[in-house]
Amino acid sequence: MAAPSRVYESIVDLIASPDNPTPMVKVSERVNPNSRFKIYLKLERYNPFGSIKDRIALSMLRGLNLHEGQSLAEPSSGNTGIALAAIANAKGIPIEIAVPQRIPEEKKTILRLLGVRTLWEADDALCPLFPNEGARGLVNAMLKSKGGEKYVSPNQYENELNVKAHYETTGPEIWQQTGGQVDYFFAGFGTCGTLTGVGKYLKERKSSVKIVAIEPASTDHNLPGMKRISDLREDLVPRILDRSVIDDVVPVTDDEAYQTGIRLARREGILVGPTTGAIVYAALQYAKQREGLAVAISPDDAFKYMSSYGPYVKDHGKP
Repeated sequence: MAAPSRVYESIVDLIASPDNPTPMVKVSERVNPNSRFKIYLKLERYNPFGSIKDRIALSMLRGLNLHEGQSLAEPSSGNTGIALAAIANAKGIPIEIAVPQRIPEEKKTILRLLGVRTLWEADDALCPLFPNEGARGLVNAMLKSKGGEKYVSPNQYENELNVKAHYETTGPEIWQQTGGQVDYFFAGFGTCGTLTGVGKYLKERKSSVKIVAIEPASTDHNLPGMKRISDLREDLVPRILDRSVIDDVVPVTDDEAYQTGIRLARREGILVGPTTGAIVYAALQYAKQREGLAVAISPDDAFKYMSSYGPYVKDHGKP
């Protein structure tokens, strides 16, 4: 129970909900000159562990039936692993995480800071095609190996509680914060829980809402947490994705994403990760020819990606 002074019994109680939403901030004319197409960023960095994945980590852990002696095991590009590890620490649950080697070193350091019992690094791309590749393959092998019964995986790619978390929290928050005036919703393809959960909620309340999905322009990309879904065989697409809620798919290059992130920092003072840069880039393309009110998810902040931003930050000018 939270008092009016925002005193909580546990750090977990700070995770966003309709009664305690993450904030939204308008992108100003310095970045979006079209006053008839308003873009609001929903800043998920204000969750206690720094990202939108806090929501699904809590939802999935509440749905697990863990027995004494069992540990959590989960593949992650970083944010889900961080959220699961933090909540597991608060609940006294051991956890092991598998990550792609290519995720930013900052995320690996945070996971080690959280005391993840074992941090497995898979030599793979950020966006492997098959569930038996890379970090996902490592965890699948652990679960199927001798002694695998000591592990339980929330399995964010197939867990309907991922979708439910966004249907019950992120979607209602956006609806309330915009007074039901939202016309467009922008989010990236990842595990696809955000797009499916928020998309379903918003379309049930306003069928004209357009749900726009953003993906990397190439499978060989440097946008951690974001996946290219186009051209994938259906059996390789995350099972929780409901394509019926998606109205458009916008591909974005690494350069477009990082430069937009830099632009938000230098013109707005808003520090976001490159995935947010990709999402806002897509929203700005829509703003060139449309009117309405758009909400763009900002999954996390810039601080976990300083090493990734490094090659792009070569001067002090304002792009």
